[in-house]
Amino acid sequence: MAASWREIEDRDPAGPLWRAAQIFRLLSFVYALGFQIVINGDLAHPRITWILFAVLTAANIWWAIGYLVGFGRRPWFVAVEVVVSAGMMLSTSLVTDDSWISHNQTWPTTLWMTNAALSAAIVGGPLWGAVAGLAVAGANYYVKGHIDVNFGRNATTILLVSAAAAVGMAAARARTVHEELTEAIGLAARSAERERLSREVHDGVLQVLALIAKRGREIGGETAELAELSAEQERRLRALIADTAEPSPALTPTSRDLAAALRSAAAPRANVSAPAHPVTVDAEIANDLLAAVDNILDNVAHHAGPDAQAYILLEDLGDTVVVSVRDDGIGIADGRLAAAEAEGRMGISASIIGRVENIGGTARLESAPGAGTEWELSAPRTKGTP
Repeated sequence: MAASWREIEDRDPAGPLWRAAQIFRLLSFVYALGFQIVINGDLAHPRITWILFAVLTAANIWWAIGYLVGFGRRPWFVAVEVVVSAGMMLSTSLVTDDSWISHNQTWPTTLWMTNAALSAAIVGGPLWGAVAGLAVAGANYYVKGHIDVNFGRNATTILLVSAAAAVGMAAARARTVHEELTEAIGLAARSAERERLSREVHDGVLQVLALIAKRGREIGGETAELAELSAEQERRLRALIADTAEPSPALTPTSRDLAAALRSAAAPRANVSAPAHPVTVDAEIANDLLAAVDNILDNVAHHAGPDAQAYILLEDLGDTVVVSVRDDGIGIADGRLAAAEAEGRMGISASIIGRVENIGGTARLESAPGAGTEWELSAPRTKGTP
């Protein structure tokens, strides 16, 4: 049984407040008991008062157990405490006369009855606490027959309502923070799992599908249809595992999140797969890599064929980042690059290879007629790093 009590307390973000309230309940009971001993002889019906005191004591023990264990942390349970507490205060008129009432508080002291307001505040927040506090104060005013508006002489109501509202705000805030923390932990767990699955899919399924698509086009005939189906499934899988992580707030003005930049710049024209975490590189390196990728995608659009699809993969290798850009187009004919360079067309050598080498990286191209093209751009994260 003890283990289940701890489990309930651990699950309830307002658990510490419930336990602190029961300590206050014990202290206020001791005060009420002392008051009862002192004034009992002055009451018109002292024996009845002691009976009522015993009943209220038993009820407080039950309420304390309910709140400590957890089964009493419900609105109806708290409502019963508020109603019984107010009723006990109203019973003061039955056990004594008006003269005694005018010079004293109710026989169950207001301090003891404050527990009902605190319970309502913890279970329902500041509004519930304030309402319960006003109910207790209202019972006191009803017994006395008038409302004392001289709060400089009697600030009991203000203190009661304020304390209940403050405890209610603390309970509400504890629950809000607990929900936010739980959501953040869940989000982190889902992101980690998504990243793990992305790696698994990329290293296994996507590579197999890409190989099937490539070999199917090379073989031709009926296998070409299989190649198209594989390529379509690869595109869908890449879109499924694509991440939308926000740029890291820790980025400096001289650095950029290459993963987020690729998603933003290339997503409309290519399927982008990147790590879930920010891939931070120098801003100059990121800009040149993005420009090279943009040039590659332009070549895909103009030369790879009308149905060609482009795929971008960003890999974080620690001190180095690798951007692979692959398409499933018609490929580049043998000797075509040398012929273009001889004709003075420097797009590949200057706009792609030159840019990457300028930032200390390397650019490698693989292509064959009918097999598409694949660029692998490797660059350091920081300018000047070998």
